[in-house]
Parts: sequence; C-alpha cells; structure tokens
Amino acid sequence: MTRPPLPPFTLESASQKARLAEDAWNTRNPSLVAQAYTPDSQWRNRAQFLEGREAIEAFLTLKWQRELDYRLIKELWAFRENRIAVRFAYEWHDDSGQWYRSYGNENWEFDEAGLMRRRIASINDAPMPRPIDATTGRQAGVRTTTPRCPNSVSSGAATSGTPGRSLITRRFWRHVKPSFCGATHAANTIPAFGSGFSCRSFPARPRDKPAFPTNPRRASRAVRTDARDHHP
Repeated sequence: MTRPPLPPFTLESASQKARLAEDAWNTRNPSLVAQAYTPDSQWRNRAQFLEGREAIEAFLTLKWQRELDYRLIKELWAFRENRIAVRFAYEWHDDSGQWYRSYGNENWEFDEAGLMRRRIASINDAPMPRPIDATTGRQAGVRTTTPRCPNSVSSGAATSGTPGRSLITRRFWRHVKPSFCGATHAANTIPAFGSGFSCRSFPARPRDKPAFPTNPRRASRAVRTDARDHHP
C-alpha cells in the first residue's frame, strides 16, 4: 500500500502532503486518519506517547469526543528528503461551551510508501471567545478556499453544500508575524495557502528601506547597545 506523494519530497509534494493531512483531520474520522500512518507508527502528542494504528485510532476517537466542532488549518514550514515540518492551529470547544484555539508544530517522518512512521507534536491551548461562525455549527469537511495569505480572506464561505474554511480570518491569524504576508511570501515562506491573493494588512517593508532607525539619536543609541552586547 502506497500513499502519494512519496519521498523524497519537493516543495510541491511537501505542500500537497500537508494539505492532504489537513483535509483528512478535518473529516474528524479516526479510522480514515489512522490509515495515513504505518502499522507501527510512533507518536508523541503533547506529553502522550502512542504506538500503532489501533492506539492512534483510539486516541483520535477520544480526542474528537472531547474537542467539539473541531476545525484545523496546517501550513508547511520546512522539508527535507523524507521529513516534513508544519505549523498548525485549530479551534474547538468542550462540552461546557468554552472555546479554545490551539497552536502547534509537528515533525513528520515517512517511509518509502508515503506512510507516516513518526509524528512529534507540540501543542498549546488558549481560551477564546465564542467565534461568530459557531452559531450555525461547524460541519466536518475540507476547506473550499485556497488563499495565499490568510489576512486577505474574510470567511471562506461554503459552496455547493461543502463547508467553507471559516477559520481563515483576521481574527484567527492575528498573531501571525507580518513577515508571513505581502511580498515576503516568495522569499521567506512556503506558499501552502495557494496563490492569487495578496495581503494588505501587513505591507512588506521595501527592500531599499534601511532596517535601522532613521532618527540619528535612536540609531546611535541602538549602536551603543549593540556594542555593549558584543563587547562586555
């Protein structure tokens, strides 16, 4: 059994692998998600250690019983040969109605058949207010929009009965650094969000603009501080 795309990865195939993982997890189907891993796959999820598909499927079953109206986005961070690193964020709520936004990073290692044999995930949860789109309930499904920069999309409305990607909002990505937007996409990040969109919220600094402060007093103060740091 093979699961394309296969290693060694290119920019295109690594981005596709991250997108396929996002789509699978957004189905909230434990048995479907577990098929992407080797029979002896090893996990560290937060502080929990798992091994094997059966353990993974059982873990995901409990996860989505606790994390209700779960919706996830992933973005390719780096790749090399048979390894991929991604960053991700997802929103969910517990049975008391308290909403959370969880931020995390994952390291993946694949076998020759394209199945993931190792997954290392570090995740932090942050309480949040009830999101606007939660009033109608979130259905499981893949996203229908592919924005290059998440700050340029408002809600990702659903089409043809398929759930939209409502998490791609300025609210959701408020903590994303400006370097992930505008003209810096091509130079500094991997465009896992597709193409055809531009970001107007955080315009990139012109390349010919000096990085140091233009005020002479501030500039000299910065130089003196730098000198102290390097020459105690």
